[in-house]
Amino acid sequence: MANERPMNVRIGVDVGGTFTDVLLVDDATGEYHVAKTLTTSDDPSVGVIRAIEASLDASGVSAADVRNVIHGTTLVTNAIIQRRGARTALLTTRGFKDVLDIAREHRFDMYDLLLEPPTPLVAREDRYEVDERILADGEVYRSLNLDQVDAVADDLKRREIHSLAIVFLHSFRNPDHERLAGGRIRERLPDLRISLSSNVAGEIREYERTSTTTANAYVQALVDHYLDDLEDKLRRTGFAGRLLIMLSNGGIATAETARRFPIRIVESGPAAGALAAAEVGRRAGQPNLLSFDMGGTTAKACLIENGHPFISHEFEVDRRYRFKPGSGLPIKAPAIDMIEIGAGGGSIARVDQFDLIKVGPESAGASPGPACYGLGGDRPTVTDADLVLGYLDPGFFLGGRMPLDVAAAERALVSQIASPLGLSLTEAAWAVHQIVDESMASAARVHTVERGRNVRRFPLFAFGGAGPVHAFHVARILRLGRIIAPFAAGVGSSLGFLAAPIAFDFVRGGVGLLDRLSWADVDRLYAEMEADGRALLAQARIAPDEIVVSRSCDMRLAGQAHQISVAIPAGQLTPASADAIRRQFDDTYLGLFKRAAPGVPIEALNWRVHVSGPPPVMQPFRVAARGDAGAAVKGRRPIYLPERNSFVTVPVYDRYLLGNGARFDGPAIVEERESTIVVGVGARAHIDEWANVVVDLEGAPWPG
Repeated sequence: MANERPMNVRIGVDVGGTFTDVLLVDDATGEYHVAKTLTTSDDPSVGVIRAIEASLDASGVSAADVRNVIHGTTLVTNAIIQRRGARTALLTTRGFKDVLDIAREHRFDMYDLLLEPPTPLVAREDRYEVDERILADGEVYRSLNLDQVDAVADDLKRREIHSLAIVFLHSFRNPDHERLAGGRIRERLPDLRISLSSNVAGEIREYERTSTTTANAYVQALVDHYLDDLEDKLRRTGFAGRLLIMLSNGGIATAETARRFPIRIVESGPAAGALAAAEVGRRAGQPNLLSFDMGGTTAKACLIENGHPFISHEFEVDRRYRFKPGSGLPIKAPAIDMIEIGAGGGSIARVDQFDLIKVGPESAGASPGPACYGLGGDRPTVTDADLVLGYLDPGFFLGGRMPLDVAAAERALVSQIASPLGLSLTEAAWAVHQIVDESMASAARVHTVERGRNVRRFPLFAFGGAGPVHAFHVARILRLGRIIAPFAAGVGSSLGFLAAPIAFDFVRGGVGLLDRLSWADVDRLYAEMEADGRALLAQARIAPDEIVVSRSCDMRLAGQAHQISVAIPAGQLTPASADAIRRQFDDTYLGLFKRAAPGVPIEALNWRVHVSGPPPVMQPFRVAARGDAGAAVKGRRPIYLPERNSFVTVPVYDRYLLGNGARFDGPAIVEERESTIVVGVGARAHIDEWANVVVDLEGAPWPG
């Protein structure tokens, strides 16, 4: 295979909190191979190489014939949460060193007298001020004091600071002082890593821009060392292609771009899952979906509309206070808009002081893992409950490569849940399963309502190792009519890596009322960002005629605090463009809030450019030829059915023998090596031409 079809192979790698997933695809033939290994949390690159080598061994492909490895990681998120970044300093305008502490001057819980704000990544003693001042319109009011900059550089060297964030007031309008200070310090300290806010987050809102830039500087060394180590290990396998990194916005970038802007890869793993849902949905004629990705540590929900996920330009990392907005560190960077909760297969169940069962957000992870893994864990988890309920086959977990210990799962549930509450083993296991389902359904409902959508209009697209196990009961709670589980659902996020184009986003601040803007200045901003984007994609070997450029602007009604994103037409902008842009604002406003925008002036805030290359052409998964589902029955086993309040023996289907058009009724189990699909009472299932298992719940019309 490797000799006949050289360099047609691509590999997607998703590092999660519990498992590392790999999908290997030969683009010439559509052949695929999957691998799933436990994540090596101390050094994730070890697990990455193990998973890649497992997929290469299964496929017979040589590492030398792999064109690209596309990788997503939780490294940045974990480093911020665990405070494992480099010692970082902040250089800012005199009088603004406490921006990180003052934040928004907003209490995210006004009734908590002991409320603790997010802890900044830069300690106060590591913050420096210099004399300089640029006004809101970009005019220089006070020149940069270079003698003070030199003194800061000398102190940074003396104190062995490894990373520096430079954030000057209004640098999003005029970055000259930041660039001058950065260049001056780099001359004296060539090994110091420097992040300029005008490059990292060149837009308004001082606290958010400072938080984002310090976070970028804080993790830059860690990401740099990790990517160097991973590239070195890949080369030792014989890999001669390119390592590409998934960005939070769903695009992919070169490793060099990820090194410069590591804050752009904070949500890289979850982003791939949403892209996978969008890709499979478009193929299957289902452009509107609720993506439901449940792995070993977390569960994510994301709306897919018209074949694309929603994009947000701000999110929070490390929410410490009951996951409330405002309790984390704000990050100004484009990311796929999703909701994430600590509910995965490894989420730990416990009884609190009020004798209530709580599940998550603490996870057993890969080490020691759930009790049933037999790796030393003794606390009950969601996976332990699913095993006791019969939803998982202890002899076929990961295709039989990782047998599960049923007795250990039972002991953990009895000792820590059932006995303290006077419940039976089954009641305890079902309570854990049901609580996590309710939590995920509640999060999904909030996610859709906040975007003005009715959740019942969206089929549930379930993937991840635990997603298809829980999808049926989550859909029942949400009163959804259809579930779609893709082929190789257990490594579904990895498909997103292989379906994503090389892309990047740029932003420049430029505040002004729409009818008073200098359109020549706006055109200049767009031209600069487009040129930077084209240069970046050229480095990634994208031909100029394959680059697609789209433009948008953050706008708001004058006097409001929040903004919406509005598409901006291509071509030169003139005063005559204002009317078309206003109509686009009105249409966007109406779509979001279901009411017409009031007739007040519109203010532009941030001008954005998205550049991307062509998306890869993905071959559909191949499945068995058409046939009777009865031929795919591999056995029968008892599973717990809450409708019957008892265990009922149901057929177990081999996922790989279910051909196009096969149909069967629930209750039933469908098993593949990396995941299990639970088809509940009253449901009807069929296999579509794209190899998806489509489950219609009771009351939904029979397809086709």
